[in-house]
Amino acid sequence: MSVPDAKRLKELEAEKGRLKKLLAESLLEMEVTHEALRKKW
Repeated sequence: MSVPDAKRLKELEAEKGRLKKLLAESLLEMEVTHEALRKKW
């Protein structure tokens, strides 16, 4: 693996981690919203 390839891989892994965190936060927010609506009715 060349140096540019290794750098690109590292960048992609960092972006993947960031996206996974965003997804987890969105899912948690949805869960909280659903729970709040469930309790409201």
